Amino acid sequence: MPRPTAAQLVYGSCTVLFSTLAMLLLSQASSVLGIAVIAVAALVLGLLVAVTVPAPAPSARRIGRSPEAEAVRSAAGARTGAGAVREHAEP
Repeated sequence: MPRPTAAQLVYGSCTVLFSTLAMLLLSQASSVLGIAVIAVAALVLGLLVAVTVPAPAPSARRIGRSPEAEAVRSAAGARTGAGAVREHAEP
């Protein structure tokens, strides 16, 4: 299982914090059982939010291509590509 990203941790934590506060204030729960149910519901909601945060797209570095190497490849391809115009020296 991949490690969670920073965005997933932040979104999940904020969801748990704010949903717990909102549910406690709105329900005015004072019993231990009511508070426990609200805490578990907030944790489940936070987990759901953290899991549904989109994963970052793979970058060129992750798949073994550095931006510098890609720039060299594209520059070389532009000079020697199929549609390139070649300059000829006049005799």
